[in-house]
Amino acid sequence: MAGVVAHLPDLLFGSKVQGMLAAAGHDVHVAGTPQAALEHLTGADLLVLDLCEDSAGRLAILADVLATTRTLAFYLHTDVDTRTAALAAGCDLVVPRSRMAREGAALADGLLAADVSAQLARRARQGGGRSDDRSRQSLGRVRRGDDESA
Repeated sequence: MAGVVAHLPDLLFGSKVQGMLAAAGHDVHVAGTPQAALEHLTGADLLVLDLCEDSAGRLAILADVLATTRTLAFYLHTDVDTRTAALAAGCDLVVPRSRMAREGAALADGLLAADVSAQLARRARQGGGRSDDRSRQSLGRVRRGDDESA
């Protein structure tokens, strides 16, 4: 069972995400603010982040932990700039809200299973290590959502 901190300010959609993650066997703590999410991240395996409103503010507050915490973020499908900014900030997987609603638990499971690939990719982004082609391809499959193990 993975520990998940979820910043989900939208109560209706947040309860849906919390329920699907809990049904998949994850221990979910919902944080209403980015600051509350920061307080509960110690020992968590995954951060789920709602970027549908004030994405720049949330990314700025959480910037220091995005490079070291596996992060699944979702955004409004019409706001492609938010997706680009989230990936640049260090989020591991950024999907439209509609996909999160359909596949949230599977996406979280796939991201948690891709731990080794994610660590290699983070090190490569930070310039602290080298990532081989197989690891980059594996992480790319998880980001696109076509990882067979998810």
